[in-house]
This record gives sequence, structure tokens and C-alpha cells, in this order.
Amino acid sequence: MDTTSLADLMPRLRETYRDLHAHPELSFTEHRTAGLVAAWLRELGLTVTEGVGRTGVVGVLRRGDGPVVLLRADMDGLPVAEATGLPYASSARGIDPEGRDVPVMHACGHDVHVTCLLGAVSVLAADASWSGTLVAVFQPAEEVAQGARAMVEDGLYDTVPRPDVVLGQHVAPIPAGTIGLRPGPSFAATDSLRITLFGEGGHGSRPEATVDPVVLAAATILRLQTVVSREVAGTDTAVLTVGSVQAGTKSNIIPDEAVLLANLRTYDVRVREKALAAVTRIVEGEAATAGARRAPLVEPFEQSPAVVNDPAGVERTRPALEALVGAGRVVDPGPITGSEDVGVLAEAADAPCVFWLLGGADPVAFAGAHDLAGIRAVLASLPSNHSPLFAPVIDPTLELGVQALVGAAGSWLHHP
Repeated sequence: MDTTSLADLMPRLRETYRDLHAHPELSFTEHRTAGLVAAWLRELGLTVTEGVGRTGVVGVLRRGDGPVVLLRADMDGLPVAEATGLPYASSARGIDPEGRDVPVMHACGHDVHVTCLLGAVSVLAADASWSGTLVAVFQPAEEVAQGARAMVEDGLYDTVPRPDVVLGQHVAPIPAGTIGLRPGPSFAATDSLRITLFGEGGHGSRPEATVDPVVLAAATILRLQTVVSREVAGTDTAVLTVGSVQAGTKSNIIPDEAVLLANLRTYDVRVREKALAAVTRIVEGEAATAGARRAPLVEPFEQSPAVVNDPAGVERTRPALEALVGAGRVVDPGPITGSEDVGVLAEAADAPCVFWLLGGADPVAFAGAHDLAGIRAVLASLPSNHSPLFAPVIDPTLELGVQALVGAAGSWLHHP
């Protein structure tokens, strides 16, 4: 890598990161971000296509024969009110899919991802030592698990050559200078469900004349807790959360329906299918027990498969990451219950996926942690992804993120 060129680039990358952080955009509304990305890629001489999967941007740099390497970053923010107090904190607002005016924040570090990929493409474009094809994918709507699929269905691989590998990273509150990498199932599959329970409303003083969907919802929520505790083996992993309950408008009115929003995380397809079937069975069973005359609806609305890192691909990429941060600082983080849709890009291309965690927390916070227990204690005290306080440190996170992408890509590109 031409480290001098990266050093020269860092002031622009820092400023770009602050700008992106201050101007986050919700899923499928990343118009400003996409425009910034497209202009940067054109400046570097890439062939650029905008509007892939609604707001996605792809850039292609062909340099003779060799492998096709896809580097991916996601662009969307979250409906979170930022509370970091940073001078570049977001005060942005947006309209969510339900039409509500909400605050918007880069609470998951996608601004880091975009900035690092722009830097990596800049460094690779200036490096004449490799041959092959570089594909840079700036993906929308990861937070709703729809962006990667939208790009594929919109003809991504008719627009760019099919990759020989899909590479990417996700910033996390582990120490900057540490990389988390594991073969096999790495990020969980996600299934979000909208569960509509139908009752028969009436006056709160006469519950006997109704079918109360609030009581039905309460019974259903409690029973759903048994999916993981009683139907998933202790040797398997699943997480089921009911994150939203909506019903009624007044204390003395029994409503006609209640709506639950639930989310399931799994790694194994077999466990996923069993748990989803159990959810449907329990929801229908509780409705029948309550005497509901209309069957409930269980509707999936955000789904993405587990990210499964190709073992051979991990071993091919690992030396470049170890050369960057040191062998002892490329660690196995264990299975991550968070989810990512980057695997959709790899599956659609029938290509191996290698996806890692990029440390973004201030290493000073870990100075007193001398063993695993100490490190875990520090991690538990730090704001996590999706927190209104989540704020990766700019240095050295951005520089290491650029170098990680460049080094990983170099593991696959030809060097004549």
C-alpha cells in the first residue's frame, strides 16, 4: 500500500466522516449520501451506476485480467435521537415507513463503513501493482434487511461482473486496532414478524361481551418465551424478542385488535425453520384458546439469512489483517447475534463471503483490562451499536478500516 497517499487522504476522510455523521438518512432515502459517493467514485475514474436497488451506488475499476473483488459498505442511518454531544452530532430528521417524523442518527457506524470504503477505493485506484477488477458496492437499507436483496433483484450482477469474493466489515465497540474474524456462521439470520391478533371490542365494564385482544396479546407474549427456552436445544442458539405491543386508545375501551412486532435471530437454517413454525403455532393456538373468531396474521417484513464466512476465504484473508494489526489482535469474537444482509450479495453471486468486525472503541478505555473478564466488563460499559451514545473514535478507526479493506482486497487481486 502507498501509505503516503493514505496519509495525504486522511484529512479528507475525517471531514467526510464528520459530514456523513451529521447528515444521516433513513433506509432507501440515502440520496445525499449516494450523491457524495457517486461523485467521489467518478473523480477516481470508476464506471459508476446509481439507483441500483433504489438508492444504491456501484463503481467498477477494471485493470486487466484477474479476480473480481467486491468491497461493500452500507449507507443508512437509524431512527435514533443522537445524545453523544459531539460537535458533528446529527440533528437530522426523516420520515419513517409508517409516515412518522423521527430523529435520524448514524447509530450503527455506517458512516464509518462508507468513509473507509471511499478511502480504500482511493488507495487501490492509486496503486498500479495489482490486476483484476474492483467492484465497490455502497448498499442502501441494511437496517431494514432489504437493501442487498433490492440491489440483486434490480440487476446488480447484470450491471457489474459477478465477484469471486465479497468482502466487508462492520465497526463495533471493541478496541480500535482489534479485528474480529471467524469462519462459518458469524452473524445471525434475522426474521421480523408483524403479528396481528383479532378480538372483538367493546366497553371495558363488560369484558364478557368481548374477545379481549390485549389479554390475548399478553398471553401470547408470555407463551412465545417458551420457543427458545423449551423448543430450541441447549446446544443450539436462538433469540426471540417482542419489541413492540400496540393496542387500544382508552382505558375503558376494549379494542378490536392488537399488533405485536417480534424478531427472531438464529444461525442454523433448521433452528430457524423450527422456531418460526413454533411462533405461528403458538400465536394461532392462543387465539383459538381466547375464542377469537378470526385467525391471527403472522407477516414477515424484514428477513435476512445468516452471514456465513467461507472458511477457506477467511484463511486466505487473515494474513493481510494480521499484518495490519498483529496476529494477536485478530480475534474470534464468537457468533454475533446481530444481523447483516451482506451475505445476500455473496449468495446471489455464489461467491465466498469474508466479513469482519472493525474495532472502533477508544483503546484507552481498555487499558486496565488484563484478561478476558476485564475486557468483557469494559465492553458491557460502552455504548453499543444502535445506542444514542454510539460514537466510534475517528483515529485510528478510519485509517485502520481503510487499510483492512485494502489489505483484504489485495489478498485476492493479482499482483503481477
